[in-house]
This record gives sequence, structure tokens and C-alpha cells, in this order.
Amino acid sequence: MAEPRLADDRRTSRIGIFGGTFDPIHVGHLVAALEARQALELDRVLLVVANDPWQKSARRNLTPAEDRYAVVAAAVEGVRGLEASRIEIDRGGKSYTADTVAELSRAHPGAELFLVVGADVAGELGTWRRVEELVGTVTLVVVQRGGVRDGEVRERWRVRRVAIPALEISSSDLRRRFRDRRNVDFLVPEAAIRCIRRRGLYASK
Repeated sequence: MAEPRLADDRRTSRIGIFGGTFDPIHVGHLVAALEARQALELDRVLLVVANDPWQKSARRNLTPAEDRYAVVAAAVEGVRGLEASRIEIDRGGKSYTADTVAELSRAHPGAELFLVVGADVAGELGTWRRVEELVGTVTLVVVQRGGVRDGEVRERWRVRRVAIPALEISSSDLRRRFRDRRNVDFLVPEAAIRCIRRRGLYASK
């Protein structure tokens, strides 16, 4: 299923692409997305839920993609400019950013695409599959979080940098907190917490 086209899509549309496993999504993700949207005057930021993030799925069991998407959708509901995207889930198979960018380019011809990544990921882009297809196609937005070393961007990207507050939150810690029934308030959006509990996620992980 193709990503739905905006009713007012224009050649000047500026779309952020913020991909991730989101297992689970937390407030740090939302802060990064909102800061990038504001700093770069993006029309919207798509939080693209990976179907099979091949660099992670080989290392640990992941929460099913449909569950992760439902939690992301709950987290961003009512948040202006942020949207959950299931484009990689609907495409199926392993999730490659090159495929996602190509599909969005076809769905929104002429739109400016901005690929949002954390500073820790910036130095690992060379390990991505077909990364050369992205260089020159998107503007790379490196989100710099206080205390995290900024990875060196080796390819010839168009790069913008966005600074955000230092928030020491990790999805792995949150999974343990849900499992152990410890506090997650203000670390995960309230609507996302309700969705996680309703679906019984992380209880036995």
C-alpha cells in the first residue's frame, strides 16, 4: 500500500522521514521529531515503523511490527505535524531506507525529503544497504543530543544539524521497566502506555 498523498501536496512540500524500530517509542523520539520539524520548517515528519529492521532482528526478538505501529500511532495522535507511517510494514520483508525513500519520492514528486537520524547513527550510515541511492536524494538531518558523540558523516550528504535536550531514555530500558512493572510515566506518552498495556506488550520480555 502506497503512502497516502497529502491533499495539498505541492512541489514545495518538505517531508521528514524518521525511521526506527520504535520498540517502544518514547518521548525522546517525539522531541527529536518535533525539533527537526520546527528547525527545518517541515510540513510533516513521518515516523516510519520498520517492518524487519535487518540490523536488529538478527540480534534479538522484536515486538511484532503491527503492535509497534499501533503504539506509535497512539503516541502521535493529535500531535500536529507528526504522523505514524506503515509504509515499510505494507511493503513487507526487510526494511531498507533506500526503498522507503524511493517510494515516497514517487508518491510525492517534487517534495523535498529530509532523512532524520540520531547523531549516534550518523557514523554508521556506511553500513546501510544501497546508501549511495540516498546521497543527493535527501537532506540528512543529524539530531544532536547532549552527551552523545556525533558520528562522522563520510558520504557526500547535504547535512543539517539539529540540537535537542539531553534525554537519557532507551527503548531497551523501557522494555525492562514494562516487564518489571516499574514507572514509565513521562518517559512514554500516556496514550502509548495505554496501548502497550491493552495489547499486553513487554510483559514477559
